[in-house]
This record gives sequence, structure tokens and C-alpha cells, in this order.
Amino acid sequence: MRIVSLNAWGGQVWDALGPWLGTVGADVLCLQEVIRGLAPGPEWLRYGDAFRSLDQRRDLFADVSADLPGYQARFAPAARGDLLDADGGVHPSEHGIAQWVAPDLAIAGQWQGFVHGSFRVGGWGEEPVPRTCQVTRIATGDDSSVVVGHLHGLRDPSGKGDTPERSAQWRALAAAVETFREPGEPVVVAGDLNVLPGSDVFGVLGGIGLTDLVTTRGHDDTRTSLYKKPQRHANYMFVSPEVRVVSFDVPAEPVVSDHRPLILDLAF
Repeated sequence: MRIVSLNAWGGQVWDALGPWLGTVGADVLCLQEVIRGLAPGPEWLRYGDAFRSLDQRRDLFADVSADLPGYQARFAPAARGDLLDADGGVHPSEHGIAQWVAPDLAIAGQWQGFVHGSFRVGGWGEEPVPRTCQVTRIATGDDSSVVVGHLHGLRDPSGKGDTPERSAQWRALAAAVETFREPGEPVVVAGDLNVLPGSDVFGVLGGIGLTDLVTTRGHDDTRTSLYKKPQRHANYMFVSPEVRVVSFDVPAEPVVSDHRPLILDLAF
């Protein structure tokens, strides 16, 4: 089974991301920074706040789903607000995370909920934006299963250091995973966590038996050439001891976002 996690950056590099989706061979695809359009409109819209102005695919969730026909798709919104077109027109949209599971795999259980805040309906608002999480039990059909969870960790304009809000987020994540998983069940938890090595998250998830593959396997860069800041860590993939890792990679090419994908092949 191949599990892929990526911060899709709102689809800003869609010309590369779209073709890559059909070739990466993901059985389970977890994407962060996904927009779902709530009404028809142009392909490209604009998001802006005090810190950023970003091009966004109007409906990245639908775009990816169209490129993965037959996949079981699930979107988890964190907030609802407006994006603007080139003429200043307003388009209602939702921002969140999403997961796609291959047609031949069974979704045997799922949990979706917030690890910080609650669904925000009155616009994007100030940071920190609420954060949601998806945890899914995926059965292979031969009496094997794996729990796959992912999230987009809290963003803090002041940096990627530990904060009380981030620490509470990790505890909520660990509690959700521990409540959901069956004893001895393999677990994978991934995402753009928005923190650096040494963060509280390593101790909290280590407390439930999970180990990060990025830092323990010598990967010192999870960003692409499109990201110009010096801090190169943001994305991590944690696994329980029951996960039989065949291979793990954080490829720099092709450039499909300002984040690199995390690609795990596991055996049962």
C-alpha cells in the first residue's frame, strides 16, 4: 500500500500537480490546504489576508477527484469564507483537508473532528484558523487494516515554535487516534504540522508509540525550491511499530507545491 501526504498549497502549481496525481500511485492520498468551491465560477480565485495573497484553485477538491476517478473522496472543512476572482467578484468557498482512497480498498471506519477550535462559518478570520483532522481505517480485503490520520497543523505568523495552542492540538490528535485504533493496529499519522524538529509533537505522539520517519531517516528538507525561507521542515509522517515500512521518500522533484510530498510504501 502506498500512502502519500502533501500540503497542496491551494493547487497553486496545478499544471504540475494534476499530472503527478495520476502517476504517483497513491492508494491513500492525504492533502492539506484544499479549497472546495460552493458555487460555479472561474478556475482560479484569490485569497488574501494581512500576511499573504495567494492564487487558489476554485475547487481543488473537485479537480483532484476528477483526476482520480473511482477513488473514495472525503473533504473536511475547517472554515468557510470568500475568495475573489480577477474582477473582484466574491465566491463562497471552504478551506480544509481531504483524503482519497483507492477503489479496491474498503473504508472500514472513519473519524473526523477538530483538534483546535470549531468550524468557522463567518469568514476566514484571524489566525489561528480552526484545524480539523481525518482518521480512517482502511481494510485491504485480506483481513488486514491500517489507520491513516492526517491534519494541517496550526499556523502562527510569529513562527514554528511550540505554543500552548499547538501543544493542546497534539494532545487532541493523540487522544483521537488512541480512541479510534484497535489494539495492535498499524497507524500512520501525517501532514504539514507547521513545526520544527524538537517540537512537543514528537513527545506527545511518541507517548502513544508513534515515530517520525522524516527526522529519523535523515531527511533535512521537506520544502521545494518554491519556498524561499531558510526553515526547511514542516511536514512529518509518524508510524506505529506495527507498520512494516518498505520505503519512505520525500522527493524534491517534481515540484507540485511549495511542500514536498511524503511517500510511504508499507507491507502487510
